[in-house]
Amino acid sequence: MRQASHHVTSLIHGRSVFKSDLGSVTQVDADELPILKGLSIKRLVLAPGAIREPHWHANATELAYCVSGRLLVSILGNRSVFSSFAIDAGQMFHVESGAIHAIENIAAGAAELIIAFRHERPEDFSLHAAFGAMPDAVLGNTYGLAASAFAPIVRTTQAPYIVRRQAGAVIPPTALQGNSHKFDVEAQSAPVAFDYGSARLARDQFWPALKDMSMYSLRVTNMGMREPHWHPETAEMGYVHRGHARMTVLDPDGSTDTYQLGPGDVYFIPRAYPHHIEVLGPDEIHFLIFFDQPTPGDVGYRASASAFSQDVLASTLGVRIGDLPKLSATWADPLIVGRCNPQSSFDE
Repeated sequence: MRQASHHVTSLIHGRSVFKSDLGSVTQVDADELPILKGLSIKRLVLAPGAIREPHWHANATELAYCVSGRLLVSILGNRSVFSSFAIDAGQMFHVESGAIHAIENIAAGAAELIIAFRHERPEDFSLHAAFGAMPDAVLGNTYGLAASAFAPIVRTTQAPYIVRRQAGAVIPPTALQGNSHKFDVEAQSAPVAFDYGSARLARDQFWPALKDMSMYSLRVTNMGMREPHWHPETAEMGYVHRGHARMTVLDPDGSTDTYQLGPGDVYFIPRAYPHHIEVLGPDEIHFLIFFDQPTPGDVGYRASASAFSQDVLASTLGVRIGDLPKLSATWADPLIVGRCNPQSSFDE
């Protein structure tokens, strides 16, 4: 049974937005996890031949990671800029707030996406609902047709969410070419790489389309650990793709929150809250970690200890200078550190 925590919940078992033979959508926003601010997350599963209907988000950028399958993403953005491209497992796409887009499963098996939004309560509009909101005569004038041409359309402002494709997928010849909305994060040579872990970085340094979000694909073996750290200017929302881990977060009131994470869980760390990630068990963990800035910055414990004199550190930690641990000078935090001790022990 999960221990109570205000920082973590399950996405796989989160609030169901849609479920049928066409696929499913589960969501964690501020209603499910009240600590969320500026970020939220969905899990979208599409059956073969299913389409996440054309829609847009009124208040949130979207950043998606393909866990499995093959998808066709079509986007119409500001100033009538159109894009259509294929996405495979390990690749990502980005959609600006207000840009209408559709996601089609174009493979023989199911497809899964983890989608982060730059708002704790994203607002959606669907093309179906937008048609339903306007009289036939208005639609007729828009397209230069008689009002009667729109009579067969089911008039409702309720979105169907996922619909079934009636014919074969239309894949444009440019679908496999590069696109500014698309990024192959798992094909990246990991900027952070050790024997015990790696991090691939979808941030504006490598993906200029990003303006207010980013994502790290973090892998750590049981011989490594994400060092204790905080992000001065960014919140962190993580999704557990594989493996089991433990995190500890320090809250401003001096309380600590220690909890375990498993596949399908999502956690949230507000800006500047100290935290760490420790692997549990023999298997490597894989986390998708989303941030509310295009380039997240860290302050780690290792560099923090190098920023002050031995006297300041000893006085702060309540020991004599001679009893202070031999802390090696570090001016650039390694992000992932090797484990030289057994797993830490906390009261669960």
